Amino acid sequence: MTVVATNPTKIGGPRPPLQGISIRDALDADLPAIVEIYNAAIRGRISTAQLEPVSVEERLPWFRVHSPESHPLWVAEVEGQIAGWLSFQSFLTRAAYRRTAEISVYVNEKFRRGGVGHMLLEKAMTQSPRLEINALVGCIFGHNEPSLRLFERLGFERWGFLPCIARVDDVERDLVIVGRHIPLQA
Repeated sequence: MTVVATNPTKIGGPRPPLQGISIRDALDADLPAIVEIYNAAIRGRISTAQLEPVSVEERLPWFRVHSPESHPLWVAEVEGQIAGWLSFQSFLTRAAYRRTAEISVYVNEKFRRGGVGHMLLEKAMTQSPRLEINALVGCIFGHNEPSLRLFERLGFERWGFLPCIARVDDVERDLVIVGRHIPLQA
């Protein structure tokens, strides 16, 4: 599921942008922080259909399928700390969809609303032509309004709606599919 983990208890708009955010390819040593951010999102129940926490060992096969040349996994760092991450996955494995990628974005709670998710998504859009990707797709729970607004601000449109397709803690949840075409450079 593609989302930006958010904190629904926080009220208000974005904080002033964080300074000194750097984005790079994820390293093996980053996986514990990536898993920690993901597990916090699982507990929050707003941004992933995963219902039970995962271990570093469980996420290792997922981590290994990422490649800087085709389906990258990036981390955003602030003052040496992993503030968030973005991953590219195959949207569907059939050949006709090879230029479409599903993206997922998660941000550490203490760095939310500071521009981390925005910067990661912007990088995904600017790097997509190099990756030969001309469409980005995100799958976001319908009640995750902060993520829906973020994607919308970056030009993503609602491409699909699947009502009551997920059940989280006995609550049916809608899934919104957002997408954006990215022109391939000549």
